[in-house]
Amino acid sequence: MTDTTATLAELLIAACAEVWRDDPEWLATGITPIPRLGASLAKLTFNPRLMITDAENMLLEEPAPIGPRETSPIAEGWAPYMRTFDNLWGGRRHALVAPVQIDRFGQTNISVIGDHAAPKAALLGARGFPGNSISHPNSFFIPQHGRRSLVAGEVDFVCSAGYNPARWPDGRKPHRLELRRIVTNLCVMDFGGADHAVRLVSLHPGVSIDEVRDNTGFDVELPQGAVPETALPDAGALAVIRRLDPHDIRATLIKGNPPAVHAM
Repeated sequence: MTDTTATLAELLIAACAEVWRDDPEWLATGITPIPRLGASLAKLTFNPRLMITDAENMLLEEPAPIGPRETSPIAEGWAPYMRTFDNLWGGRRHALVAPVQIDRFGQTNISVIGDHAAPKAALLGARGFPGNSISHPNSFFIPQHGRRSLVAGEVDFVCSAGYNPARWPDGRKPHRLELRRIVTNLCVMDFGGADHAVRLVSLHPGVSIDEVRDNTGFDVELPQGAVPETALPDAGALAVIRRLDPHDIRATLIKGNPPAVHAM
């Protein structure tokens, strides 16, 4: 049974959790609180195989709540940088990251907005995105679906590899390049279209195809048949989310945090 009292933030956490549904025993990394809560929800509800660190230097027996806490999480193993990178470079990690821009190739940007020589805004820099993108599967979280985030052409500065042969060394696809899903505040998409084109997987309740297309800077392919509706989190999932985020930090991360069912 679904719970229609869920907020949009809670719907997004549940949608993020789904990216790890069928993963084996490897490291699940969610960058920013909503993806992090999604990884924790996946481990606690349908995929206990996942390894979780939750920004600690330990592998955790159970995901840690976000925000202030009175007790320390129970560790089941040490997770220093060396062990983390062994998993990363060996392909045994699936990261759900939150870029500022993404394009039709799945190339992402967290570095600068505008020309790199004279940017309108300087951000984080490419950081680990280049190596991560060619070492293990990656998915993406875009909390504000719009043409500034899902851009026409290429992103302003390419920080991670995507399905653009013009950017591949010698025109050869990186061995472990695997882009899986894009979760936004309007829908879920993947790269299952022709030649890895971005394809609509599901629409959040009350969102239309036209709304997604109007707010996307590139063409989005449609699946065969009717477009499914993104599943609302059930009562059990909501209880887990609320236990993992006792201070309701999630409510501050989506503007206005409206109900999960989008007003028509």
